[in-house]
Amino acid sequence: MNNLFSDIPADLSDEVFQTLLSHDQLKIERIVSKGHTSPPQGWYDQDEHEWVLVLQGTGELTFEDGRVERLSAGDHLNIPAHCKHKVSWTDPEQETIWLAIFYR
Repeated sequence: MNNLFSDIPADLSDEVFQTLLSHDQLKIERIVSKGHTSPPQGWYDQDEHEWVLVLQGTGELTFEDGRVERLSAGDHLNIPAHCKHKVSWTDPEQETIWLAIFYR
């Protein structure tokens, strides 16, 4: 048995990406952020759809069209494939734990 809130590294100088499950058309990933953002240039432009849920903390996603979505614990959204986006802010004072499900 595993727990999504366990085994969080003490050193979060780098964002942590952990694949929990991977199958032909599906990947489930836990992401732990603490003040991390996407690189200033470029966008995530994925071939898969992404459903993302914030389990703990707060983060912001910015989309190429200028829309900004702030997500807190319990908030989720679906990002269609090739919808360009980036993480523009995560809380620097606490861990933000994301559950991301990529599917085709």
